[in-house]
Amino acid sequence: MSVRRLADEAVQPKSFAFLPENEIWAQQVIEKYPEGRQYSAVIPLLMRAQEQEGWVTRAAIEYVAKMLDMPLIRVLEVATFYTQFQLAPVGTRAHVQVCGTTPCMLRGAGDLIEVCKRKINSEPFHTNESGTLSWEEVECQGACVNAPMIMIFKDTYEDLTPERLEEIIDAFEAGRGDEIEPGPQNGRHYSAPSSGFTSLADESAIIRYPDSGSEVRQRGASGEEGAQVPPSRAGRPRTGAMETDSAIESPSPVKVSGNGEKRAGVEPPAEDPLKADQVAEETELDQRTRHHSDAPRTENPELRSPELTKAKASAEQELGPESPERDAASAPAQSAEDRPKGIERPDRPDDLTLIAGVDPKTAAILNDLGIYTYAQIAAWTKAECDWVDGYLRFEGRIERDEWVKQAEVLDRGGPAEYERVFGKKPR
Repeated sequence: MSVRRLADEAVQPKSFAFLPENEIWAQQVIEKYPEGRQYSAVIPLLMRAQEQEGWVTRAAIEYVAKMLDMPLIRVLEVATFYTQFQLAPVGTRAHVQVCGTTPCMLRGAGDLIEVCKRKINSEPFHTNESGTLSWEEVECQGACVNAPMIMIFKDTYEDLTPERLEEIIDAFEAGRGDEIEPGPQNGRHYSAPSSGFTSLADESAIIRYPDSGSEVRQRGASGEEGAQVPPSRAGRPRTGAMETDSAIESPSPVKVSGNGEKRAGVEPPAEDPLKADQVAEETELDQRTRHHSDAPRTENPELRSPELTKAKASAEQELGPESPERDAASAPAQSAEDRPKGIERPDRPDDLTLIAGVDPKTAAILNDLGIYTYAQIAAWTKAECDWVDGYLRFEGRIERDEWVKQAEVLDRGGPAEYERVFGKKPR
């Protein structure tokens, strides 16, 4: 960054003061900040001073410092750091800022700079003979799609050619700058493609499907009225492609054979979108409630939660009465007497996932068994540990990971005690 210094004393005014309306505005800005944070108003106040005088004078810097009760050096640091502040007089009618960053440079910013050198002054930050115009090269101003571009005060002029820039400079020099429309100078609509719109130019491709709406009746390209669809089906056109076939969704309410035909004895999918959605939602609910359905089950219905009972019924329905997998899934592995005694869910259950070896899914299964606290696990007997280990099919992991000891430590002193005993934080 080049060194930025205040203008020569010969051009510095003797004093500065905000105009009455600007003084009121400045006080309102200062009041926006909490007590002790008024320094944060330094940038907007310097910008308002620049807008009033055309550039930031030494007197304006001193005035803002006194107004904010801020050390002068701090205000000087802000004014000389940010290039948005002009530290020397600029053109009274126009100060042209030419973007010289890569997109604009590739699109002809160099030619625009040559125009400024020829029409205004050969050097940046110097005014023309009448003092009405000046120019500088700046970094990106955010209209790269419309390169090349310039900014005059707060307005941008984009998609420029050297000839068009000459016309703009002449207009400002003559005092007719307000007649120039800001924005693209080639007829482009903002940052839209210069060749015209290319997206959504023809809506017939998206309105021909009756399903592409949400609880409204769509009209196709020919004007016919489409079918009403629920929000969950909106935007899902019927393409007939294999990828969108409901028979291969997971889980799918439709069972098909290898050749794509529907399996005998299975109800075909409903044609009505509302009914199809209901079937899909019921199937998804079954999947959510089939919690750890591949684990061994006790045959005593009183020991099963409603979720486990429903999962067992769902497994029996899917696998069939003669399936060996169904028998293995429902066969009891332990005696009911060895099952740990559950409790009602407390208001603040312990975070069982702090026990090494208990992930969120396992913690949810333990909650289904009525296990919610460290104290319950810390009190497990060997038989109860074996029962839970078999129920979860952990093959001895509970003993290897020392669940009982971990739970006893967490119950006694929480994570801090756990770290002291085991030398590491609970996960």
